Amino acid sequence: MTGRDVHVLSAASALPGPPVDNVTLARRFGMDPLWEQWVEAFIGTRSRHLALDLESGKITSSLADLAEEAGRRALDAAGLTGRDVDAVVLGTATPDRLMPATVNIVADRLGIDGVRSFQLQSGCSGAVQALDVARQILLSGDARTVLVLGGDVIARFYDVGADLRKAAPAELVNYVLFGDAAGAAVLSTEPAPGSARVRGLFTRLVGRGREPGAVLEWFGPADRDSTRPAASEDYKAIEEHVPVMAQEVLAELLDGLGWRPEDVDVLLPPQLSGRMTKLISQRLGLPSAVDVSVVDDSGNCGNAIVFLQLERALAGPVGAGTRAVGISIESSKWIKAGFALEGNG
Repeated sequence: MTGRDVHVLSAASALPGPPVDNVTLARRFGMDPLWEQWVEAFIGTRSRHLALDLESGKITSSLADLAEEAGRRALDAAGLTGRDVDAVVLGTATPDRLMPATVNIVADRLGIDGVRSFQLQSGCSGAVQALDVARQILLSGDARTVLVLGGDVIARFYDVGADLRKAAPAELVNYVLFGDAAGAAVLSTEPAPGSARVRGLFTRLVGRGREPGAVLEWFGPADRDSTRPAASEDYKAIEEHVPVMAQEVLAELLDGLGWRPEDVDVLLPPQLSGRMTKLISQRLGLPSAVDVSVVDDSGNCGNAIVFLQLERALAGPVGAGTRAVGISIESSKWIKAGFALEGNG
């Protein structure tokens, strides 16, 4: 069905526990105090929220817990309940279990039933992939309101007993880059005060022939004693490829909409680390754009990060007629994703 618009009515987030700063991490893992200064200078992330008690190693919040909280807040902000939802989509790299799907646990808790549900397994760009699926459902004419969720609990891969002084860089970087969170957005074919129209959106796999930039293992009984690290990150490859991909996403969005760089009022840049995000924003060269960035204080919280940015953007710089561009790059097998919004009057 053509001639329909899709609108983001609201966005919300849920963060577990108080922020954990670099001093706390350094103290917990026996790192030299200078390590904390190195993290701030070269990574740029000051703090993150963890769904984990660092002392005991116990998980304090599941992905379902956080996604339920974020989803409820987003629905409340839109003046809706679970009964108003026609479909629900979740993007995550870290579902609570292989089965049942976390999206269905969250739907049950929110009183959503008798609708389509989808769970997408992906890295950071899974948030935009989930928005894409929701948009296609709405454009089909078969639904009026879709709840979109995204989040990750990466701290479950932490080994709180690890001696990080002996860890390889590919493993060490995960302890400082990432945080835990969930986010949600309500998409609808009907605009509302404070909403934004989706002007463009795409995701594209570009990983043919490229080695993965990030790996999360899922160990079972047969291989749980493997010596492979549960999580690893090729940060050099990410530093090399992500800025270039971000420029490509921006160019494609602007070309598709006929926008010039100076037409963009708000930028939601990739949220990899505080330092890299700033460098990418500068490289994109949008002269009038206000950055909406949260990674300095939340860490890279995977599939939640876009929703944290949307929540802040809708509450602040995205107003009537404002044009916003969001960019998300997934490094595990290299996916480019982006979206463009325009504030409703």
